Amino acid sequence: MASSSSILLAAVALAALFAVGSCGALTFKAGSGCTPSRLVLIPSIAISEVEVKEKGADDFTELKEGPTGTWTLDGKAPLKTPLSVRFAAKSGGYRVIDDAIPAGFKSGAVYKTSMQL
Repeated sequence: MASSSSILLAAVALAALFAVGSCGALTFKAGSGCTPSRLVLIPSIAISEVEVKEKGADDFTELKEGPTGTWTLDGKAPLKTPLSVRFAAKSGGYRVIDDAIPAGFKSGAVYKTSMQL
């Protein structure tokens, strides 16, 4: 019969393997309906607020939350890219990723960031 310390050690090892296996880079998918003036983002993690800053802009612009974890910005003119993204993680805290969405973004494309989850 295994001792309680052996069981605990096995549980810790499994938890470590799971944690390492679940790590990855944050991605943003450009959802359907993207145009040069309309951005639809689908992040790979749950977030509670999303804003983007156009190239050369001083301030961030808030995106509207839609169904199924989508975030949308409808601009009046083509967006000046690349776009930096600021978001609030549901686990807490704000994060900023510079130049997360490149020039020429297209529906269906997935943009990988350097932020590790």
